[in-house]
Amino acid sequence: MNKIRKGDEIVVIAGRDKGKRGKVSSRKDDSHVIVDGLNMVKKHVKPNPMKNTVGGILEKAMPLHQSNVAIFNVATGKADRVGIKVLDGGKRVRVYKSTGEEIKVA
Repeated sequence: MNKIRKGDEIVVIAGRDKGKRGKVSSRKDDSHVIVDGLNMVKKHVKPNPMKNTVGGILEKAMPLHQSNVAIFNVATGKADRVGIKVLDGGKRVRVYKSTGEEIKVA
């Protein structure tokens, strides 16, 4: 079970964008997430008339390792860790470690 999922609000805890918040737009693989507006790089693109693309410099969001991000707890206003709790029916849910309340899926 991934502790950070698509749609979660996160805080960057290490690296160039430390302290910034954003929403996870996708997961690149098991250990990397792509966050809207964070870890932006400039990519030089050649024009390709066959694909009808213009050339230039594009801004692109690059993946962040999930160890460098933490989920944002709205109740406390801080970054928090994620725990897994097993309910009576065997269903597993994600919970905030600090408060123990369930993380709502956006």
